Amino acid sequence: MTSPTTAADRRADIKTRHRRAILDAGATIMRERESSVFSVDELAARAEVSRRTVFNHFASIDDVVIAVFGIELGAVVDRLASIPVRPEGRTASMCDELAETVRTTDLVPPMVYLTRVLGGDNTEPTPKQTLMAARTFTEISTGLAAEMKNRHPETDALLINLLVGSLTSGLLVIYQQWFTLCGAFDTAETRNHWNRLVQTLLETLETGFGAR
Repeated sequence: MTSPTTAADRRADIKTRHRRAILDAGATIMRERESSVFSVDELAARAEVSRRTVFNHFASIDDVVIAVFGIELGAVVDRLASIPVRPEGRTASMCDELAETVRTTDLVPPMVYLTRVLGGDNTEPTPKQTLMAARTFTEISTGLAAEMKNRHPETDALLINLLVGSLTSGLLVIYQQWFTLCGAFDTAETRNHWNRLVQTLLETLETGFGAR
């Protein structure tokens, strides 16, 4: 006879596998088409699950797309986790950790992917692209904040949320600027432009707007 615990574990494992299959299928379709436009039926068929299973995990196709983007840009959270914790959890120390994270994470390839999938032929972000990008950076903000709280449990969560929120909001702003000026291209020139935008963002966050 199967124990309740074993049955619950099996159900949890199935849910995890189904979610992974849906995300993998979504990512595959998006890369094949360089588009975020596909149907629930197409996604379910590629993931080998039912439509109902898709909706058990995600409320809409947009939610699947955002989750895939979050995975693509998740390298920034992984990079933060690999950086040694600065002593004493001071605000300046946490700012240094976040600055090092952004400077040393190669965000250009996933941003090119994000731009192309959302419709990189446009010269400026559409309202839909802006909304989807904002939701993606919110996902990144959540991941970075969680990692910072693990690294600095003695620090007020509000302070961490403010620090991380300021950074990721700034990243969204410079991403949109980069998109408008550079399009969805990974070249030495577009990388240099991104690095300059990142430096401006970090200097502004470090010194404040009044110092500029």
